[in-house]
Amino acid sequence: MGPLTRTRPKVMLPVANMPLLSRVILCARDAGIREFVLVVGFGQEIIERYFGDGSSMDVSIEYAYQERQLGTADAVRSAKEFVKDRFLMLNGDIIVSPMHIRNMVKQSRDVVITARHVDNPSEFGVLEVEDDRVLRIIEKPEKPPTNLANAGIYVFPLAIFDAINKTALSTRSEYEITESLQLLINDGTDVGFLTLSGNWLDIGRPWDLLDANEHFLSCLMNPSKKDGLSMGSSNLQPGIKGEIEPLATLKGNVSVGEGTIIRNGSYIVGPVIIGKNCDIGPNCYIRPATSIGDGVRIGNAVEIKNSIIMNGTHVGHLSYVGDSIIGERCNFGAGTKVANLRHDGRTIRVRLKGKFTDSGRRKLGTIMGDDVHTGINSMINVGVVVESGAMIAPGEFVK
Repeated sequence: MGPLTRTRPKVMLPVANMPLLSRVILCARDAGIREFVLVVGFGQEIIERYFGDGSSMDVSIEYAYQERQLGTADAVRSAKEFVKDRFLMLNGDIIVSPMHIRNMVKQSRDVVITARHVDNPSEFGVLEVEDDRVLRIIEKPEKPPTNLANAGIYVFPLAIFDAINKTALSTRSEYEITESLQLLINDGTDVGFLTLSGNWLDIGRPWDLLDANEHFLSCLMNPSKKDGLSMGSSNLQPGIKGEIEPLATLKGNVSVGEGTIIRNGSYIVGPVIIGKNCDIGPNCYIRPATSIGDGVRIGNAVEIKNSIIMNGTHVGHLSYVGDSIIGERCNFGAGTKVANLRHDGRTIRVRLKGKFTDSGRRKLGTIMGDDVHTGINSMINVGVVVESGAMIAPGEFVK
């Protein structure tokens, strides 16, 4: 996730002005789950400060600390003291529908694995099955036995902890939960699978946040639109809690937080969510699928579309931001422009971990960390990753 996770855990990245982990918890809560254990490590204080004991979300939350990130099986093992019965294991960056979670916990099998049909199974852990039983989980096989990929969501019995204790370190120096599962299968444990029903969101790359943001804004702010993931909409009901000056225009579903002012001449087309204590306009244009956090300043003659603008960021007048993720406390000098479309119309590549990755998107602006400052009339090319704390000079072209 590039510079976005330098100062926060990935699960605390915002989707429609709410941390990704909140969406996971809310979907599970709406499936009837009320007791949660969050396995935390890097940035644990950020997570604990935000969620507390869970009472604000009408759930109970306890915390297990994983001292070193040694794989999923090790993460599960760190929660052993809190678990007294059969339990559901979710990842903090994968969102599935409450309906699917309900169906999983209703299954009578000892272990239930969520599977999904994929077009390229050789890139996943693949289930080898016989009727409705799982025989093996094969990681990235050259000749996949099925197109059923392991989606990383499980119902486990307490016996999983004994299996984890027998699991050896993998070649990645991690304790793999799939190896623990295979030990259970070899011991005759009844392991079944449930094919994923409805939508799912797997946030693996920065641009996946834009897809998730657009999804939640379109579904959660439109009460007439039925969708398996459209749960937990407490902060997304269209509503105006701030001040709208007489000559501002709001069209469609727009949510405006307390203490925010929308100045004259602003033109906002939903779905859009704007947080608390923001100063928007005058004469700016905010287009659909945009999330603006708390304490954000959007200046005169600014245009923003399909973007995530995090808390405390200022976008100076005469600027353009499209299809971008902007971190906290950034400051855009007047006239900063972000490109989001290649001249040849091809999909945009992004440099991640020193290698170029095809985003698959025709439109993608910048992925910008926290505390970045841009000078006046600076230009940022498509797919540019800007490291936290970077300083971009006036008139500079960043590519």
